[in-house]
Amino acid sequence: MELMTATPLPTTPIVHHRWTWKMSDRQSFTIAYQKQGSSGIPVILIHGFGAGSFHWRKNMPDLAVESQVYAIDLLGFGQSDKPTPQAEADYTFETWGQQILDFCREVVGGPALLVGNSIGCIAAMQAAVDGSEWVQGVALLNCSLRLLHDRKRATQPFYKQFAPLLQNVLQYKPIGYWFFQQIAQAKTVKKVLLQAYKRPEAVTDELVDYLLEPAQDPKAADVFLAFTAYSQGPLPEDLFPKLQCPAIVLWGTEDPWEPIALGREFANYPAVTKFVELPGLGHCPQDEAPEMVNPVLIDWIRSIEGADR
Repeated sequence: MELMTATPLPTTPIVHHRWTWKMSDRQSFTIAYQKQGSSGIPVILIHGFGAGSFHWRKNMPDLAVESQVYAIDLLGFGQSDKPTPQAEADYTFETWGQQILDFCREVVGGPALLVGNSIGCIAAMQAAVDGSEWVQGVALLNCSLRLLHDRKRATQPFYKQFAPLLQNVLQYKPIGYWFFQQIAQAKTVKKVLLQAYKRPEAVTDELVDYLLEPAQDPKAADVFLAFTAYSQGPLPEDLFPKLQCPAIVLWGTEDPWEPIALGREFANYPAVTKFVELPGLGHCPQDEAPEMVNPVLIDWIRSIEGADR
């Protein structure tokens, strides 16, 4: 007798939306997001620096079989508005944390699980700390260590001590804009991705195009320069002790930017229930090897749902 294999239930297609975020009484911005799935626990996917909701295109269909999945573009990235730094908005983790919490209130309509990659992990934890009643758990993929933070720079190699000098030079607009234009080119983006990803076949022309499209926005350079000068704000080790929800950490073992040797220390925080090493993967494992990441996230989501029953 032939054994039948389980077939995933069909899900709704990915739908693109726009949400008007009223950040304050005087400021409102348009935020882009995608949604897939119509039932189950809400899950919000939060991208890293320079990326957007597209970075979760390989994860949403699997997660949406049992969950309502949202992938959001943080303010300043993807298809979301890019207000002028300082004059219109501050690009800080406090700002993005508030954006995520307001999204839970106004769009999701209740608490959610947060899944972040790189700086998206810090934004997720900031939201969980600032509004614990809206966050049921956080999953962190290759969390940014913020090694160029003012409080960490002294521990870094000698050549990184010059980072503040470079940051100051880039704040001179003609130089900063020129530098951004050099980076916002297909060949440069592909070269950077081939450093971050350890599976070169995952660095496709489609991915490069996704990353370059938002860079054509006239204000994209200002957002880039504002964040490169951001060496303050919270470190992950500031936020982990304040988490009131469970956290799971996933880490590509070959990440060239965020060393796993330092990431393993996060497993010592009480909130962290599991630390998952992803052999042979780089900085963005969700895009590089979704077949490894998605099952871990699905099991984690199920465990949170089971604990709530």
